[in-house]
Amino acid sequence: MFEQTFKNLDDVLWKEAGCSSELDYTEQSSWILFLKYLDDLEQEYEQEAELGDIPYEYIIDAEYRWSTWAAPKKDGKPDRDNAKTGTDLIRFVDNKLFPYLQSFKESASSPETIEYKIGEIFSEIKNKFASGYSLRDALELVDQLTFGSQAEKHELSALYESKIKNMGNAGRNGGEYYTPRPLIRAMIQVVQPRIGERIYDGACGSAGFLCEAFNYLRYDAAGNSAKLSTAQLQQLETKTLYGKEKKSLAYVIAIMNLILHGVDAPNIIHTNTLAENLADVQEKDRYHVILANPPFGGKERPEIQQNFPIKTGETAFLFLQHFIKYLKAKGRAAVVIKNTFLSNSDNASKALRQELLENCNLHTVLDCPSGTFIGAGVKTVVLFFDKGEPTQQVWYYQLDPGRNMGKTNPLNDNDLKEFIALQRTFADSEKSWSVKIADVDKDSFDLSVKNPNKQEAAALRDPQAILDEIAGLDAESKAILDVIRGLL
Repeated sequence: MFEQTFKNLDDVLWKEAGCSSELDYTEQSSWILFLKYLDDLEQEYEQEAELGDIPYEYIIDAEYRWSTWAAPKKDGKPDRDNAKTGTDLIRFVDNKLFPYLQSFKESASSPETIEYKIGEIFSEIKNKFASGYSLRDALELVDQLTFGSQAEKHELSALYESKIKNMGNAGRNGGEYYTPRPLIRAMIQVVQPRIGERIYDGACGSAGFLCEAFNYLRYDAAGNSAKLSTAQLQQLETKTLYGKEKKSLAYVIAIMNLILHGVDAPNIIHTNTLAENLADVQEKDRYHVILANPPFGGKERPEIQQNFPIKTGETAFLFLQHFIKYLKAKGRAAVVIKNTFLSNSDNASKALRQELLENCNLHTVLDCPSGTFIGAGVKTVVLFFDKGEPTQQVWYYQLDPGRNMGKTNPLNDNDLKEFIALQRTFADSEKSWSVKIADVDKDSFDLSVKNPNKQEAAALRDPQAILDEIAGLDAESKAILDVIRGLL
């Protein structure tokens, strides 16, 4: 229905001088899509108010509404005589529209309101269209999209996910925002969130975990709508999914991604999660389920480290402390982290492993192969743990899709089917095994992935035997050459 429109929009962005990468394409698509969505939403609210004979007060003033500046119409057709284009359009967007939308951040009553999110989004991004004619083409394409039905939103969400995936595959910076969806879906199937629970990602990026959790609860395995009551559906859309994101572009993408999945007012906060002091966390702040792939390899300043009982500059280790603290008793978590976390010998790593094993049940470790994350260049594991009981035994699974993975050969859902099936019973196999905590060294708390069930590779031949064979072959070759020379 909308696929060709998205392709045409990409063509416009590809030719636009102000946009040079997949990051730009996604950013610029996002703010235009957001304003079109907002206009459709306001028109829907106005119609509902009219049915109840209640006056509706628009959030956006008439001059700045989509239907006024982006897609004016006359008798139901585009009114090109009154549509700004070229330099006039760019001046309007840069000098009037964006400053107007940015002002909502100051006037909003609270950060939870749609007004605040509008101000936040347009304070963090810029219009990168240099040509008003290209922007006019993009506006007319987006105007063809409608957000009215669930089916329309479902298709738009899938197309937007493809755009985010392309951004992730484009390179390291884009990859920061993209966790392979098959891996997310496998993590969710292990954790099994339920309606009525609060799900949290404190480093939500493009909100991939939250969107997939929404899909898991909203649809059955065949893709049909799950049987939810009106109250359950409202709870899912308004009081289930929570996220925080530090980076501006990722924040904007997360908001748009959740909107397209059916969450009209996403609970995403633009903030540095690690700036929160763990000593201030109260029971009301905690969540039933945590799903996350926090950034690793980053460093935080000493004043940020003061917020944590275990001091370390590694962002991933700070996030892991944050997640343990924010998890409710008996809450479930699945967190992606560098595989070196399992074996690092520094004091912070050892203390964090001890904290995890003593206060949580680390029941499963999924060892992911190289290439799982495009451009990451490091191996990762997924830690699955429940809070409140010490670990007695850890079940490991060594994922081996049987091929090298990359942009053209990424992880898929079939690759993870065996893991999901075996994890249910913590079964042993050639790729899976269990380790009792009683057998773990209490000084190092080393949890390295060491598969005892993997068949040994064929023993390497003795070097001297290889040299002797080469010498023998050389002698045979010399003898044959001597015979040939004798015949000449």
